[in-house]
Amino acid sequence: MLQSECNYNNQKPLILPKIQITMENLSLGIGSRVKHPSFGKGVVIQSYSDSYEITFLDFGTKTILKSFDGLEVLEYVGSATDLLSFEQVERTFSKLLHRWSDLQEIVPMGSKWKGGMMTLQPADKALKPKEIPVETFFHKIVMVRDRIRVMEQRINSSNLSDEEKVNLQQYITRIYGSLTTFNVLFADKEDYFTGESK
Repeated sequence: MLQSECNYNNQKPLILPKIQITMENLSLGIGSRVKHPSFGKGVVIQSYSDSYEITFLDFGTKTILKSFDGLEVLEYVGSATDLLSFEQVERTFSKLLHRWSDLQEIVPMGSKWKGGMMTLQPADKALKPKEIPVETFFHKIVMVRDRIRVMEQRINSSNLSDEEKVNLQQYITRIYGSLTTFNVLFADKEDYFTGESK
């Protein structure tokens, strides 16, 4: 079992079991009244990123780790400063990345296609053919690929059951397989569409 220390005055530290806090994002502010199983009632006089400094009636000032969940909150006072844990920062960055993850990455096109034109020739020769710059077509293919990747990420991070995720993932794999024809346009093989391996 992991241990956490409770340091007090010049005596040997009292070893208490470390238990993960269950009240997510709860940060006691200065003035919060608490009850400790060993030290009794006290008041938070300082809040740090990983611990509280608490003055207890009968035991003086002690440093209590925030990960210790044996504190009973008698009177909650909100924290004047926002101290973020690593997990909170990670969660925030993750949300931002998911929000902006459909920003298109720079994907190089094969040099032999630069400046090229795609011509769509109708079967009826009386009709005028449509010409599209290869760069424009390539840009649209890359956008489709990036949107499929975002959809894949959203499916994987969703609350769907594992079976539902697998079923949707199979459709995405088939979509990638249908687009392998356009791999010839990419400069690098790591950017290729890959479908089901036979």
